Amino acid sequence: MSLLGLFATVALLLSAAGVYGVMTYLVEQRAREIGVRLALGAERRDILRLMMGRGLVLALWGAAIGLLGALGLTRFLHGMPFELDQADPVTHISLTLLLICVALVACWIPARRATKVDPLVALKAE
Repeated sequence: MSLLGLFATVALLLSAAGVYGVMTYLVEQRAREIGVRLALGAERRDILRLMMGRGLVLALWGAAIGLLGALGLTRFLHGMPFELDQADPVTHISLTLLLICVALVACWIPARRATKVDPLVALKAE
């Protein structure tokens, strides 16, 4: 069980790194758009809300797919000698919420960086 816990921790860290990488790439790709929005008067909190909203949508889709996969695997593992309860909603919901929180923290860093985009630099880059 400790080995399984170690693998779960490594998987959580890898998923956080993946979400961070995707959001960083998204911010870099949309730097010009963010610069235009800031030049036209958008506030930094609007940019933060825009980027965090995008990350939240991705995190919710991933959590929904993962929850369906977890329910399917729980039924498969029920026949093995681990004494798993098939209908353990507390575990499924708490771990899904944990993954969503980790994804939001991983999204927050690039979203915060997006609020610091200088409109002039972003517009001159093109």
